[in-house]
Amino acid sequence: MLAPRYNIAPTQDVPVIIREDSTRLVLFKWGLIPGWAKDAAIGNKMINARAETVDEKPSFKQSFQQRRCLVPADGFYEWKKDGKNKYPFRISLHGGEPFAFAGLWDTWTSPSGQTICSFTIITTEANELVGTIHNRMPAILPREIEDIWLNTNLRNIRYLKGLLHPYPAEKMSIYPVDPVVNSPKNDYPECVNVNCSNIIKGGQ
Repeated sequence: MLAPRYNIAPTQDVPVIIREDSTRLVLFKWGLIPGWAKDAAIGNKMINARAETVDEKPSFKQSFQQRRCLVPADGFYEWKKDGKNKYPFRISLHGGEPFAFAGLWDTWTSPSGQTICSFTIITTEANELVGTIHNRMPAILPREIEDIWLNTNLRNIRYLKGLLHPYPAEKMSIYPVDPVVNSPKNDYPECVNVNCSNIIKGGQ
């Protein structure tokens, strides 16, 4: 059984849902390493893929057609800039129910034979709510679309890209959290608590 997580960061192993012969929950590294890469370090720059160009970029093109995944979550953090400062906010669905980000995955084998499975999260332009603090947001898939996204027999690029758009703002909530989430070392339940002082400092 997986332990609850409250502050997940790039380069960490994260639960994702993939479909090959069957649908499985697996742990993959956050930061996609393309199969053709010479160095695993490229994954540090591949934590997100823009929906607008995901079918064009060499790092993501093949995975978009053949290796799509779901990244389960019940919220995510985003930071609002205020001068030289940045204040974190947590975004979730109303009621706190779980959902899934649209993701891509790949497998990379090092010259020494080490195999790493990794993934990236697709982003879209922000909706009206998230747009108050940032211009991008993860692509959240409606529940009825999740099975379609995992269908590797489906390779209609235009249709697949049409699934990637901002989640409805009226179905989401946002609130400030403590800056402790700025460090991935802090991964405990208090990370998701409301931080009232942040409302005054960062605003919404």
